[in-house]
Amino acid sequence: MNRNIRQSKILDLIEKNEIETQEDLGAHLQRVGLVVTQATISRDIKELGLVKTAGKDKKYKYSAPVQHDSGVSGKMINLFRAALINMDSAGNIIVLKTLIGSANAAGNLVDKLGVADVLGCVAGDDTVIVVTRGEAAAGKVMSRLRELL
Repeated sequence: MNRNIRQSKILDLIEKNEIETQEDLGAHLQRVGLVVTQATISRDIKELGLVKTAGKDKKYKYSAPVQHDSGVSGKMINLFRAALINMDSAGNIIVLKTLIGSANAAGNLVDKLGVADVLGCVAGDDTVIVVTRGEAAAGKVMSRLRELL
């Protein structure tokens, strides 16, 4: 299993679930078809910079570190670089082709960039559709994404 895909899935899981322990994270990964060792989970947590934050009922949960500027961490940019296969546009729509299972992370990065010309993103399994305000805006957004590569 590709490390970037696995780590992207971890970020997705901790965003959608209150995961308290490495064992919980391992169980969630297994439910989505990723079987990994405790050592791999520990390494991924360290590489992603996950932190424990207060959850419900006085329990703690894993969370991605708080971003202070655009919300885009170096790790997110690295995931984007590793996941992106192709980028093209038609009118005001940008289509990002990614590795299987990585579209959510790529779309998340586009959202966190906070580009005013982006109206929204829709991510599937290996494709992200980015809707912009117009054709010129699509060109600007694509240039910004190329800068990250």
